Amino acid sequence: MKKIIATILVLGLFGCLEKKITTEKQETDMRVFPDLKPNRYNVAFLVMDGTYNTEYTAPYDIFQHTQYREGIKAMNTFTVANTLDPVTTFEGLRILPDFDYTKDSLPQIDILVVPSAEHHLDTDLKDSTMINFVKKVDGQAQFMTSHCDGAFVLAKAGLLDEVMSTTFPSDIEAYREMFPQLDIKDSVLFVHDDKYITSAGGAKSFEAALYLCEYLYGKEIAESLAEGLVIDWKLNEVPSITPQ
Repeated sequence: MKKIIATILVLGLFGCLEKKITTEKQETDMRVFPDLKPNRYNVAFLVMDGTYNTEYTAPYDIFQHTQYREGIKAMNTFTVANTLDPVTTFEGLRILPDFDYTKDSLPQIDILVVPSAEHHLDTDLKDSTMINFVKKVDGQAQFMTSHCDGAFVLAKAGLLDEVMSTTFPSDIEAYREMFPQLDIKDSVLFVHDDKYITSAGGAKSFEAALYLCEYLYGKEIAESLAEGLVIDWKLNEVPSITPQ
């Protein structure tokens, strides 16, 4: 009798343990979607292995902080990738993508941000799924933006053929060689032509993001955002090409 009771207790213990493990797995597998508020610009950041930290985090910082300014149409910020697994930046930061653009039903994307990534001059440009995704977003987005070598992705998608653009200073010649049809500008930190904003990248990604905020919200809001990040923002002192 004692053996039977002991067996029942052991089986019950294992049953509870199995249930606990299953519950924990279900909780782990449950996706947590970003809280996309209505009546805001939806800003998607295209990330992948090898993305450079600054070109991702600089505009993300600027745009995310619009949520703390009153009286404006603020920005929802989220990431898109070709996977839901963590992607690892060039510097080793791990990012958990919010959406997989190859499988998910995506929210409307008003602004696409293409940060630079390690292989934007070679293998990434052969990724037809990614390039076609960028083309598709272009059909609905109000702004398409790139930082550093992210311009190569927009150019490969054929989006910059009729506009001026720029990229990372030391990659200007490679940019010209790969896309001889483009009107490429150097000695500027960013270029805004039509709905396309391309920047030199690096820490100057802050300036390009602040510029878009000033374009959308006005000088006072842009200066407020810059002050919050201890940036001395004076658009008229930034080497750039913008609509007259």
